[in-house]
Amino acid sequence: MAVSEITEARQYLTFSLSDEIFAVDVAKVREILEFNAITKVPQTPEFMRGVINLRGSVVPVMDMRLKFGMAGTERTVNTCIIVVEIASGDDTLVLGMLADSVQEVFELEPENIEPAPRIGTKLDTTFIRGMGKHGEQFIIILDIDRVFSGDELSGIVEPDKVAVNG
Repeated sequence: MAVSEITEARQYLTFSLSDEIFAVDVAKVREILEFNAITKVPQTPEFMRGVINLRGSVVPVMDMRLKFGMAGTERTVNTCIIVVEIASGDDTLVLGMLADSVQEVFELEPENIEPAPRIGTKLDTTFIRGMGKHGEQFIIILDIDRVFSGDELSGIVEPDKVAVNG
């Protein structure tokens, strides 16, 4: 969804990665969990930290800092897993996003959202829905359905091939 398609106020959940603030549409957020034991799965991309057992379901957990080219997330008292639902083709997938901390939920009017910056031709910014202004701060609003490519998801989200002890 492009910025021009945002025609009404929406609520966003903000979270931090390093010194940056990101946001996702709250309609995509299922729940927020404390950082618990994550079972590492061999031969997965570096940004996939592993899987968790969420009430009997296997949920892959992605380190969003690694996905965005930052240093890996260090566990602190504020580290959490944001469980989101993303659209992938005809399916809805449930993923956990590892974040440094959750900030707040707030409503943002369309006039406070600017298009994602164009930074050269080789940098893909299609996963950025826009740049929100909240007070004096810019917030990177993610299009969570586009953060992970279909190839990345097809290699990760195959719960039949993953076992979790939990």
